[in-house]
Amino acid sequence: STMRERETTDPLHSSTDLSEGKLRLKQEVGLISGVSLIAGTMIGSGIFMSPEWVLHHMGNPASSLLIWAACGLLATFGALSYAELGTIIKESGGEYIYILRIFGSFPAFLFAYTSVILVRPAGLAAVCLSFAEYAIAPFYPGCSSPQVAIKCTAAACILILTIINCLNVRLATSVMNIFTAAKLLALLVIVVGGLVLLAKGQTQSFQNGFQGTTAGIGAVGVAFYQGLWSYDGWNNLNYVTEELKKPEVTLPRALMIAIPLVTCLYLLVNVSYLAAMTPSELLSSGAVAVTWGDKVLGSWAWLISLSVALSTFGSSNGTFFSGGRVCYIAAREGHMPDILSMAHVRCLTPSPALLFTSAMSLIMITSGSFTSIVNFFSFMAWLFYGMTISGLLYLKIKKPELPRSYKVPIIIPIIVLMAAVYLVLAPIIDQPQVEILYIVLFIFSGIIFYFPLVRFKYHPRFLERVTLHLQLLLEVAPTTKDAN
Repeated sequence: STMRERETTDPLHSSTDLSEGKLRLKQEVGLISGVSLIAGTMIGSGIFMSPEWVLHHMGNPASSLLIWAACGLLATFGALSYAELGTIIKESGGEYIYILRIFGSFPAFLFAYTSVILVRPAGLAAVCLSFAEYAIAPFYPGCSSPQVAIKCTAAACILILTIINCLNVRLATSVMNIFTAAKLLALLVIVVGGLVLLAKGQTQSFQNGFQGTTAGIGAVGVAFYQGLWSYDGWNNLNYVTEELKKPEVTLPRALMIAIPLVTCLYLLVNVSYLAAMTPSELLSSGAVAVTWGDKVLGSWAWLISLSVALSTFGSSNGTFFSGGRVCYIAAREGHMPDILSMAHVRCLTPSPALLFTSAMSLIMITSGSFTSIVNFFSFMAWLFYGMTISGLLYLKIKKPELPRSYKVPIIIPIIVLMAAVYLVLAPIIDQPQVEILYIVLFIFSGIIFYFPLVRFKYHPRFLERVTLHLQLLLEVAPTTKDAN
């Protein structure tokens, strides 16, 4: 094996033994926290911002609703496939650890390099920018908020999340639970409001629902990108498998509760939007949920802005919680600097990895629009989702004897793999963009770092001194890991 081996015990059990030089993170995530992590991350800015873009690319309400339903089904199929992977490979790290164990060190490094530097920080930056836009909107009535104010608020959001997640795992999961409950309540308000409007006969948006449907494969692919952005987070529990209580039970059970729940809510919320607005009104709305609130709630419309801000903050917390773990696990396997694999000696959190993720996200905030970040993020994500699902198919066909507490029918990962191939290729075939070439070049630029630093283990002396000083400054120590 080209990756560095570390002889230790499971790093994520709830105890410490500093007398033996061992430091472990805690198993703090139960079923409720697991459902909150998935649903809380999925329900972020997407359902409040993406509906107009899905409708724009599909051309009519009925086909846009079909896209939302198909996205939910695809997320469910993907999550069920990941649940089997999580019961075979009981380690944190999500796609990274699965690619590493199945395909080896080189593709896993390319994933970690791309995810840690670009994909995760870009996703977190997009959600925090959405939070900032809704949070400060009440202070600038009748005009658009200044970009400086939006970016400063987004940066403050990231710094607060960094403090919360570095202090305590239980504090971070408590924040997730509270904000998930708040955002579910907000979505229920929109759902009930929509049902009342439908009962009053406001169904004009659904008449001739399929008229003018877009047929281009590229447009449908981009519509899927926008819809799937709202479902992103369905795989987040796999990033913290080692921190789950009874992962073989908690992982599949939490997935089967959270994702169908979110799918039903998304469909009902979209129906509510279309009941309150005509398709043209929805398309011209800069913030769909706020427009809905103005039309339905009147003087209480400010509740929607508050709810969206709470929702996006909670989603940011979930994205940050799981994203920091990818960096931490990759460093633990020797694919990132050693300092990122360490944990705080008292708080027992992977604080260096969280601080690095925070720094990269702050850089991302300075550039890029919401839509461009979403399309960029989705292309990269589904490229690696496809690779991970193909790994599951390999294990099911070549190594059926591996012990697993949960099995998904083989047709489900096949459908997910076909969808991933479509989502990666459709925009390229229909409307080739030079940005896609830049993304591919960035992924393979990881070769420059892989061979000297990982393959041939060249470690400059000055990096060791820097690691030592950072270790003393941050009060962190190496963590232990299950050798199996």
